[in-house]
Amino acid sequence: MKCRHCHHELEHVFLDLGHAPPSNAYLTASQLRAPETTFPLRLYVCDKCWLVQTEDYAAADELFSRDYAYFSSTSRSWLQHAERYVEKITQILKLNRDSFVIEVASNDGYLLKNFVAADIPCLGVEPTSSTADAAEKIGVPVLRKFFGEATATELAEGGGRADLICGNNVYAHVPDINDFTDGLRIALKQGGTINLEFPHLMNLIKLNQFDTVYHEHFSYLSLTAVVRIFARSGLRIFDLEELPTHGGSLRIYGCHESDPRKNQPVVMDMLEKEKAYGLRDLSIYKGFQRKADKVKDDFLEFLITQKRAGKSVAAYGAAAKGNTLMNYAGVKHDLVSFVCDAAVSKQGSYMPGNHLAILPPSELAKVKPDWVVIFPWNIAEEVVQQQQQQQLLASGSKFVIAVPELKVVP
Repeated sequence: MKCRHCHHELEHVFLDLGHAPPSNAYLTASQLRAPETTFPLRLYVCDKCWLVQTEDYAAADELFSRDYAYFSSTSRSWLQHAERYVEKITQILKLNRDSFVIEVASNDGYLLKNFVAADIPCLGVEPTSSTADAAEKIGVPVLRKFFGEATATELAEGGGRADLICGNNVYAHVPDINDFTDGLRIALKQGGTINLEFPHLMNLIKLNQFDTVYHEHFSYLSLTAVVRIFARSGLRIFDLEELPTHGGSLRIYGCHESDPRKNQPVVMDMLEKEKAYGLRDLSIYKGFQRKADKVKDDFLEFLITQKRAGKSVAAYGAAAKGNTLMNYAGVKHDLVSFVCDAAVSKQGSYMPGNHLAILPPSELAKVKPDWVVIFPWNIAEEVVQQQQQQQLLASGSKFVIAVPELKVVP
């Protein structure tokens, strides 16, 4: 396999999680009786450009189908994050009715609806019909395509170059990161700004967030790698912010290479931080497997201990994180009885691989399990607050997360 960015031959394994189905390939009851497709879930690190990437197996059209079940609006905290961002960037860039905003991977309109409300022209680019339908229902215009050089050229030739191109948690999801980045350049006006948010590889390693690894994430990004990818496409990162979202993310500010805006010191500071942490040294990558294995072993030990003690265990959040953890640990419904999720699109389905039934959150109050494992640990506080309102804590149920280490919450 060659590096997806620099085409250097890959030989260094960062993490091997065995075989797993695509993490968002939720199953119907009838599909439980059919064979299930799995792919190797293995990451390599390129020792030339330092891009961490999945082994090539799954194609994008197999992972992002028309009935894709992830809807961004399910999380209240994520909606608030999007609203704050729109307010901030509108002021910074002085966006108005004469501006044009493109969001790549606009999902269900969770972010662009704020631009619509502010009467700022915008367009979402979203290939999955289920989420695009939801966006259009709330007045968000959507182009139903994958984004890349061809789509960007179509937009540019139609007069659709943007003052702002934003993309939250999409950059890691694209199989051809060079084509996608070329598309950003083509669709961006001179003087325009690119904002991309993505989980920071340094936090993945530092905080042992191995459950954020799944097939839909083709890349695991450091600023070191992204600066090189942008430069190849004639783009430059001139500013960035560190965000608490998804266990620690970066929001980068990009522009055309010729843009007069100067690079802010924070960009070089982060590059130096990554270098000091060891992100340009193979040793830090080669030691990560042991950290992931410890989380898996501790999680299994906890579940087996509860089973032997006669305690019941359920889960909250039919998230990709949970699928990665459960499938790598080999956990089935004999150790975790079911999982609840607030997304109506997932309820009544089954988790891929482990086949846990996905039920409404109200089921927790009915069953009152002794333990609830929160799979999306990044919103654990929000989940606990919701269940506190449902009196679940008062009934004696306890909450636990497995990543970055096994811990009772709050």
